Amino acid sequence: MKDGVPVELGARTLDTLIALVSRPNEVIGKRELMAEVWPDVIVEEGSLRFHIAGLRKAMGDGRDGARYIATLAGRGYCFVAPVSRSADKAEGAPPAAAPVPGATFLPARLARMVGREEGVRTLSAQLAASRFVTVVGPGGVGKTTVAVAVAHEVLEGFAGAALFVDFGMLSDPAMVAASVASMLGMPIRSDDPAPSLIAFLRDRHFLLILDNCEHVIEAAATLAERLFAAAPQVHILATSREALRVEGEQVHHLAPLACPPDDPGLTAAAALAFPATQLFVERATASGARLDLGDADVAIVAGLCRRLDGMALAIELAAGRVGAYGLQQTVTLLDQRLSLLWPGQRTAPARQKTLQATLDWSYGLLSELERVVLRRLAVFVGHFTMEAALAIVTSPTVDQALVFGAIDSLVAKSMVATRPVGAMMRYRLLETTRAYALDIRVDDAELADLALRHATYYRRWLDRAEAEWPTLPNAAERVYRLSGLGNVRAALEWCFGANGDVRAGIGLAAAAAPIFLAMSLLTECLRWSQRAILALDDATRAGTEEMHLQAALGMSLMFTRGSAEEARTALNRGLAIAEDRGDAFDQLHLLGPLHMFHVRIGDFRSAVRYAQRSAAVAATTQDPAAVALAHSLLGIALHLTGDLDDARAELEAAVQHGPRSHRTSQIYLGFDHHSWAGIALARTLWLQGHPDQAVDRLRRTAGDAQRMVHPVTLSVVLNWAISIFFWTGDLRSAEEYMGRFIAHAESQSMGPYLAVGRGYGGEMAIRRGDAESGIAHVRGCLEELHAARYELLTTAFNLSLAQGLAATGRVAEGIALLDETARLVEANGDHSYMPELLRVKGALLLAMPQPMPDAAEACFRQSLELSRRQAALAWELRTAIDLAALLAAQGRPADARALLRPVFDRFGEGWDTADLQAAARLLATLG
Repeated sequence: MKDGVPVELGARTLDTLIALVSRPNEVIGKRELMAEVWPDVIVEEGSLRFHIAGLRKAMGDGRDGARYIATLAGRGYCFVAPVSRSADKAEGAPPAAAPVPGATFLPARLARMVGREEGVRTLSAQLAASRFVTVVGPGGVGKTTVAVAVAHEVLEGFAGAALFVDFGMLSDPAMVAASVASMLGMPIRSDDPAPSLIAFLRDRHFLLILDNCEHVIEAAATLAERLFAAAPQVHILATSREALRVEGEQVHHLAPLACPPDDPGLTAAAALAFPATQLFVERATASGARLDLGDADVAIVAGLCRRLDGMALAIELAAGRVGAYGLQQTVTLLDQRLSLLWPGQRTAPARQKTLQATLDWSYGLLSELERVVLRRLAVFVGHFTMEAALAIVTSPTVDQALVFGAIDSLVAKSMVATRPVGAMMRYRLLETTRAYALDIRVDDAELADLALRHATYYRRWLDRAEAEWPTLPNAAERVYRLSGLGNVRAALEWCFGANGDVRAGIGLAAAAAPIFLAMSLLTECLRWSQRAILALDDATRAGTEEMHLQAALGMSLMFTRGSAEEARTALNRGLAIAEDRGDAFDQLHLLGPLHMFHVRIGDFRSAVRYAQRSAAVAATTQDPAAVALAHSLLGIALHLTGDLDDARAELEAAVQHGPRSHRTSQIYLGFDHHSWAGIALARTLWLQGHPDQAVDRLRRTAGDAQRMVHPVTLSVVLNWAISIFFWTGDLRSAEEYMGRFIAHAESQSMGPYLAVGRGYGGEMAIRRGDAESGIAHVRGCLEELHAARYELLTTAFNLSLAQGLAATGRVAEGIALLDETARLVEANGDHSYMPELLRVKGALLLAMPQPMPDAAEACFRQSLELSRRQAALAWELRTAIDLAALLAAQGRPADARALLRPVFDRFGEGWDTADLQAAARLLATLG
């Protein structure tokens, strides 16, 4: 059926279709296909071709862009249209691998592409069959155009999960993997982000297009090979002037457009059947030239196309000049330039084989004004806006009106490419054009002035991006901001280079730091903050710029190298400057990270002090968002120290706050305090005896954090969410969130959080009876966390480890660990866990070879008293269960019932949680 109408096919034709559709996106050899369709008959290959042609005609293959069957010369046929099976939608069918969230990041497809249709079909089938294809050919042959067309052709099969990466924007091969990762919205926290990128893409059905690989070929080849081997659902389409030469690669040599032969009897009709001639005529007509080709003129066009070797870009450039110079003069100019500059040698530098000569010629046809503007536009890396061009290219000798007109002319002459983005137009110099323009010798003073204007403009761009950040609607919009960061990086490189302007670089680095933090590009944040701080002098030290740089340095150090003393020093220096300046928001900008720093190192008393200082400063601002931040910080600190009533009041005030201020959001802090407060409130609700409300708050907060696509914030939320599920006894949900947490930490290169994930895995093993394995995992986790000075979860993991030791008969060792942990709690202020620590110690005292019931009861009584003092009803219930069981075992059921029943009756929800079910069972046995 096609559109509800039966399609009439012969029996053999139908058998051919069934054989192809049964193995979609797989190349089936001709002999194999004939054996399936004619199992008992020997036929010639012409019979197969006849039925394939019939199928294509019946399905409308090739009409209105529809593609069904691809022919791979010498190999066979492949069914390339999307195929869905009804069984795929059956209930209980496993879900497909999740595509990368956000928009599809592909350049626009050309409205019409000349002479490449069969190549696109072949490449689409080849990509489906082999997963890794490199399109190889000289510069200007059309590799990128074909790659983009193939990507759009197969995009539906990837559910829109595709990314186009132009390595022409890179000058440093070491940034190849980082460029791909950053375009996917991933934070960069190590010098080699490739393992994180591989982990991120390992289970995703994804299309990755790597464009312009030739100048970073070693790095691009290494990355492509590793991705191909480790990510079995990732398809890679690369373009390069030479093969990558790595395992798994299939090379597709993209031939130039076919040109008419040098035949004296060539007619216009015959010549226009060749794609090179078609392209020339179409582009010349589009540029305003009036071509009425007769047999005599078509010979000139054919000769020109042959002279240009069928190179698409060269043909377009030549055709664009016909309107101004006429056909014959264009050929004359082209011949003059090619006779001198076209090397034609295979050993010549890649950039000078053919396109270099074409660009030389094209540059010679530009007016002096256009030449100046083109050279100045080469300062941009990647796309730029007209606003940016006018701001940077304009000078006392070239006003804005002249710049605008020159860019318009350069676009018309194909020297500047365009790309619409919504209602805005983006401009870009092709990679080879930019390299050509950069090689043109200009006055050093002019170059320095241009670079300074470039850096100054992107300093202003950063200020606008910072202001707009909280209003951006989704992660895709934030990822798009990365396109501007390429220019920021280039400007920073110049500023801190040999002939740069260090003063401008300091300001640019200070403005870039909040955006780097907000994007979790922590390695870059660390690099440029350090560089700028080292460049400070007496005139720039102790100002706003140093304050922001020290804050950024402290945060990036904290997350990339652990909570080292260097981070503390940087944050304290930033706070000192903020206090000297007297700006409340600047102080909050530092107090928030300092609060987080002390929470991470386990110094909870200091965290309370920083939170209290934040509250005092926020009260002076009259800003609701600043006050909400202070509520968050204080509530988190009070929660950790065991003051649950006050913690709940502060946290509820924080999460009830509405609109967020960008001055107190992750754009400055590096984390979202609103989400952190939400998950801390969930933990507080559980501790106070509201397990259902706790889980509801947990799931809402986790959903909000997921939608934010902010790695640091999501990690904080998932981390604490797992602990709540362990508390409620919902091990299935704990395991689900643990998987998400570990996968996230792995893909984002979060070393300490990976260790935390392994610790949670150990706790899960202990709870499920595999104590030996669990002990090993928890101990390994604690060793890593101690080395990183991440002590937030030390008490919780020590509790799990002590219970695992007891389960394996090492009760005394477990008790000693608990005693040491109690001393740490007293020293650091981590009192929220103390009732549970005392309860577990009492349970271990009863588990000793010679039980100590009196000592155990004393621990239980202390735990009950401390639970009531903290208003921690959940801890009180656990301890009451253990003490009631002890009393019942001693023959005191009435005392046991009198102890447990009042605690149990204070609960109004959560009857399916593990602790309440255990209490109900025990009460039933007590009568």
